[in-house]
Amino acid sequence: MDNIIGRRISAELALPTGGVTAVLKLLEGGATIPFISRYRKEATGGLDEEAVGNIAESYRKLTELLKRRAVILSSIEEQGRMTPELRQKIENCWVAVDLEDIYLPFKPKKRTRAAIAREKGLEPLAALIMRQDGTVPERAAARFVKGEVASVGDALDGASDIIAEWVSENEGARNTIRGLFVREAVLTSKSVKGKEPEGRKYSDYFDRSELLRRMPSHRLLAVFRGEKEGFLRVGAIPGEEKALALLGRIFVRRGSPARELVERAVADGYRRLLRPSLENEALAGAKERAGSEAIKVFAANLRQLLLAPPLGKKRVMAIDPGFRSGCKAVCLDEHGNFLTHFTIYPHPPQSRAAEAAAQLVRAVEQYGIRAVAIGDGTAGRETEQLVLGSGLPAGVEIHTVSEDGASVYSASEYARREFPQLDVTVRGAISIGRRLLDPLSELVKIDPKSIGVGQYQHDVDQGELKRSLDGVVESCVNLVGVELNRASEKLLSYVSGIGETLARNIVDYRTTNGPFRSREELKNVPRLGAKAFEQCAGFLRIAGAQNLLDNTAVHPESYNVVVKMATDAGVSVAGLIAEKRLREGIDLERYVTEKTGMVTLGDIMYELDKPGRDPRGKLEPFSFCDGVKDMGDLRPGMEMQGIVTNITNFGAFVDIGIKQDGLVHVSQMADKYISDPAGVVRLRQRVTVKVLEVDIARGRVSLTMKGV
Repeated sequence: MDNIIGRRISAELALPTGGVTAVLKLLEGGATIPFISRYRKEATGGLDEEAVGNIAESYRKLTELLKRRAVILSSIEEQGRMTPELRQKIENCWVAVDLEDIYLPFKPKKRTRAAIAREKGLEPLAALIMRQDGTVPERAAARFVKGEVASVGDALDGASDIIAEWVSENEGARNTIRGLFVREAVLTSKSVKGKEPEGRKYSDYFDRSELLRRMPSHRLLAVFRGEKEGFLRVGAIPGEEKALALLGRIFVRRGSPARELVERAVADGYRRLLRPSLENEALAGAKERAGSEAIKVFAANLRQLLLAPPLGKKRVMAIDPGFRSGCKAVCLDEHGNFLTHFTIYPHPPQSRAAEAAAQLVRAVEQYGIRAVAIGDGTAGRETEQLVLGSGLPAGVEIHTVSEDGASVYSASEYARREFPQLDVTVRGAISIGRRLLDPLSELVKIDPKSIGVGQYQHDVDQGELKRSLDGVVESCVNLVGVELNRASEKLLSYVSGIGETLARNIVDYRTTNGPFRSREELKNVPRLGAKAFEQCAGFLRIAGAQNLLDNTAVHPESYNVVVKMATDAGVSVAGLIAEKRLREGIDLERYVTEKTGMVTLGDIMYELDKPGRDPRGKLEPFSFCDGVKDMGDLRPGMEMQGIVTNITNFGAFVDIGIKQDGLVHVSQMADKYISDPAGVVRLRQRVTVKVLEVDIARGRVSLTMKGV
């Protein structure tokens, strides 16, 4: 069975069978996707993280199909209706929808009209009529008028109900009409009478028709949300005339006395049973596809956000802006440790701007602050202007930081454990500051759905969404690497092979015994066995470790290779790392072993070139245009700088320094056709945009990137 699964996944993903089989074996042995893609390249043939992840997902889906297949086999066995031919057909089926079609005639169902007709003994009559061999239906039906069957009409009606059910459950008919739905189903959405005023945000869909297969995911999800909220009625069917013609070719014989009756039964089977079933399937499939597309966009945005450049090790002042309640300010050291907090009241109604500016300058000088992080929420622009004009010492950087999810973190159990004595607003300011220092380390503490870089996240499959987003977080954490002696419990939990329990044990061990001095010391952590060590060690860094390799991505299993290289070159490991000339002179072929191939050796040399490198870019300060604080300040034609805050299939949202983000529609992103906005912009990118339209009533700003 494993070989069959490996071959099927290989064919589905167009990947080498050997690599797929190796990945499956490693996954079954407890290896993680980051570990396999980083440290088992020889075994997999160099498959990257995306390929390994796709293999894991395909394996999960096939495993679910096998479980469903077992349930179906058991159900038919219990009914006593299993035949060798049927068993073989089921066991050879690898497509979920086909499997359900095979099972449909055997699936326990409520007492249907066809079931009632069978109880009256009318199934032989239905079979006789369905043969259409010259038998006159009325004459044949006369023999069945007895007991509960009061008349020929009753007999024919019952037989028609059975035929209708046969039509709806026929595997070939279902596939034929399913294909028609795929090609020609038209999605229609109409308003629910009387709810138009309340549901006016869905007014674009109050009377809309569009070919289902061409409808973009964001419009589909909007329609489905409108239906869920009770403002829209949604359907999706192809033309009935064509559907009935296709079914007629399958079931109706010309020249038969039973033709008219069979045609009516086929039409009834289509309208009453087959069409509703396939309509539900088509809508569910469209929603699933749209949801998967939305999840992909969400995941791509989350990856960009998590891999945003960190400020680095500088002391930071973070400000959570506010009007009436004041601005909460905190000071953090270069590692994000809390130093102090205070509140300033520069904005109305208190308007103590001069006093606030003086407080900020004193705190910056007292705590050696090198950067200021300002939340981008309410009063964010006004607070930025205050800070810019406060007379801070030269060289202090000023950054605007997204507040999305900060309130979720500050009220969480995790935040209460971190700062039990501090108010939620102070915790929120700390989170803003830490996001500037290291976005990845801080954002992992927040449910990704609260970070604000997705759309319709509550309308998609929540299990699929969680798997995807958790996978993105795990991927980013392991790509960057984690400083073992400073990482939070939450950050450690995403490291390959660790999880929540071991993360807690690592932090407890660190608290009790002090900083880790080597990766090898991890083996002393309770319940961290050999397998967990293998999976996690390469992704953990120990700054200042005696063994310099402990602060690199070189896995401990390869330390002996580096030591041999250094010994052969007549230097220490430190000397090998320091001397590029020595490394360039190494003949890697000499160090190839059964376990260590040229790919791994190349990765080792790449890491030795810049040990412990951070793959993220460099953070640059940014300021919005002066004089623009709200929508009323905007005029068509104005050019300004902005920051991309969200990317969707239909465009990108850009923060231009007002409360409402503007939209650059995909058609306004370039002078050429753009199919994917993510190919043009990235999250948190600085862009120049021009105002196209300002709709204050609807709170919408339309922007363009053309000609700027």
